[in-house]
Amino acid sequence: MDLKIFFSPIDEAVYEGIEDPTSFLKSISIFAEKQPAYKGANIAIIGILEDGGSETNQGASKAADEIRKKLYRLKKGFGQYKIVDLGNLCKGVDVAESQLRLQEVCAVLIENEVLPVIIGGTHDHTFGQYLAYENMDKLVSLLNVDAFLDIEDDGNTVNSKNHLHKILLHEPNYLFSLNQLAYQSYLIDNDTLAVLEKLHFDAYRLGHLRQYLPDMEPIIRDADLMSFDITAIKSSDAPGNGNAQPFGLTGEEACQICWYAGLNEKMSSVGFYEYNPDVDDAHKKTASVSATMIWYFIEGFYHRKDEHNFRGNDYLKFVVSMPTDPENLVFYKSKLSEKWWMEVPYPHGKFLYERNLIIPCSYSDYQLAASGEVPERWITAQAKMI
Repeated sequence: MDLKIFFSPIDEAVYEGIEDPTSFLKSISIFAEKQPAYKGANIAIIGILEDGGSETNQGASKAADEIRKKLYRLKKGFGQYKIVDLGNLCKGVDVAESQLRLQEVCAVLIENEVLPVIIGGTHDHTFGQYLAYENMDKLVSLLNVDAFLDIEDDGNTVNSKNHLHKILLHEPNYLFSLNQLAYQSYLIDNDTLAVLEKLHFDAYRLGHLRQYLPDMEPIIRDADLMSFDITAIKSSDAPGNGNAQPFGLTGEEACQICWYAGLNEKMSSVGFYEYNPDVDDAHKKTASVSATMIWYFIEGFYHRKDEHNFRGNDYLKFVVSMPTDPENLVFYKSKLSEKWWMEVPYPHGKFLYERNLIIPCSYSDYQLAASGEVPERWITAQAKMI
């Protein structure tokens, strides 16, 4: 499929004057005079020019090129880059059409095993990112990083405050799990959190994430797509957001999450939304933070270890006898990365969710099982299968 009809080229001013042969720019192909071919690439960068989905962050449509100005000047990282920048996705006649264009482009890329990295625009484009999986005949897990929980019920139009609500109600339903990271309790209604709990979805508040950041790795490793709202980062590190909060993730913590996400072999698309250059500082600090997050995601991507075959010699298998049901819990540990996984048997003999039979976990889950307790992660995963 020719994707050129969906995109406009990158303004020359974005990359003008970058001559360093070790720069990120010199290691990728960009849409300048001609759009690069996406087939054969590992990663495709997509800029979003639409901000009509937010009333409080107008200006996010300008984010993509500002992020590129910072990203292109960073040094190339690890691995043999096969990265294309397809340019900026042309706006539709309205927000809904812009989201559908993103859906179509992402679907084509994912089907061709190219990972879309979406930059700019407002958080409602998560809906278009999610719709890209609709015809792929599989369940997906969504990781959402945001200070807010965008599950308001305010009409038919998908916007930056209700897009998660629209995803939850979307038919056909192919959402297996939703994990929300870094929400701030004083910004979230308790009834909204109760909705997630009822659906066996999980939300991790900022304080918990900060205290147990390494324990978030298995949660991030289980996601098929990640949506990162820059609002999750505190305003002193990322002032360029109309909804910026005084508290939040540090830039370093945001980069750590992106590193984990990049390492995740399941993850097939990622979006970085809500950066607004109009309210950034004079040095465009938020653009620098966003660019560094993307750099760490790509760095993680090129450090992937292709850990899929749990029956191979690269894994240690541990069987833990339990005092009550289940009779046994089975764990796997990778010799390459020292990451852990856990088997969750199908309830009542139903083979409906085969790809979720083995789920990521942590060493602490194994320790808990060894002490005779069933890990909460196991209980939640089986509850989703019923």
